[in-house]
Amino acid sequence: MRIVITGATGNVGTALLRLLAEDSEHSIVGISRRPGPAESPYDQAEWVSADLATPESTAVLAEAFAGADAVVHLAWLIQPSYDRELLRRTNQGGSARVVEAVRQAGVAHLVHFSSLGAYSPAEDAQPVSEDYPHDGVASSPYSVDKAAVEQLLDRFEAELAGGGEAGVPSTTVTRMRPGLILQAEAASEIARYFLPRPVPTSLLRQSMLRLVPFPVGINLQFVHARDVARAVLLVLEQRAGGAFNLATEPVVDRDSWRSMFGGALPPAPIPALRSLVHASWAAHLQPVDPGWIDLAANVPVLSTSRIRELGWHPERGAEQVLREFLDALRAGRGTGSAALTPRAGLDRLRQLPGLDRLGRVPGLNRLGGGRSG
Repeated sequence: MRIVITGATGNVGTALLRLLAEDSEHSIVGISRRPGPAESPYDQAEWVSADLATPESTAVLAEAFAGADAVVHLAWLIQPSYDRELLRRTNQGGSARVVEAVRQAGVAHLVHFSSLGAYSPAEDAQPVSEDYPHDGVASSPYSVDKAAVEQLLDRFEAELAGGGEAGVPSTTVTRMRPGLILQAEAASEIARYFLPRPVPTSLLRQSMLRLVPFPVGINLQFVHARDVARAVLLVLEQRAGGAFNLATEPVVDRDSWRSMFGGALPPAPIPALRSLVHASWAAHLQPVDPGWIDLAANVPVLSTSRIRELGWHPERGAEQVLREFLDALRAGRGTGSAALTPRAGLDRLRQLPGLDRLGRVPGLNRLGGGRSG
């Protein structure tokens, strides 16, 4: 099977390359702004450079997609949160270019990575299936972009059902909607996305985590990147269309957090937490915009019954996923790809001139188009 992966140097892309490399029958093309390094698993792919934020990328993508059996669209931009237009141009515009290139190349299967963040606010804590409304959380830019691309896919599927343009082959469209995707190799990437630069990750010990004022009403679901890759492979092998939720048990709420880490401080009120995040973000003290708090407070709990019907069962539960990731976060783990560069490597890059107010090399977080779920 010839598989093209956008954002192939990121979190899920790295896990998927590693899994696909175990089967020599697959031919892999990786697409990112910069090619993967000459090391495993990136050396298993042929590399094509493309910046999905630019209109010129459509032609590059269509050429790369020619002859492909499937396209897995992972590329997504989370930072810089201060440049809303760049996020929109890359996420919504880039996804539209992927769909257009799939149409032009006549690819038989498009697997798009959406998110639990595409869903509308939860009405209660009952698990929802894939037919739950996917209009997003309006105050979260991440959620707005995820929902907008789902609507783009709705229109694409309606066009396919109506016959589309003459001669356009049928394309199976699949939407993966995972919870928070973690793995050890993505620790440095996720730290750059979500942690203030002055915070030393060595402080993330159990003795400190029991002091987290975990709010009431927050329900987090995690899944390991390799389990996500295994789900993608099942979908590709069975050419299964439609949407699939991905998550493991248990749901991490205040009670399960206290059980995992031996306690928690009195819960922080969500409005107060949002105000604190907004103030610190506006002051450029940390990179997380307040929409992430709104998203965490509103996302539904996911039912994973549908993906399990394909034979998927996660190898790691939520507690194991979370503990492995926290251990890697303290150690500053990463890989040789630009998207997953360990903190030490990033610190060397920060010696270069031209850093922005957050101390980042401009555009560095776009390398590889990787995502965290």
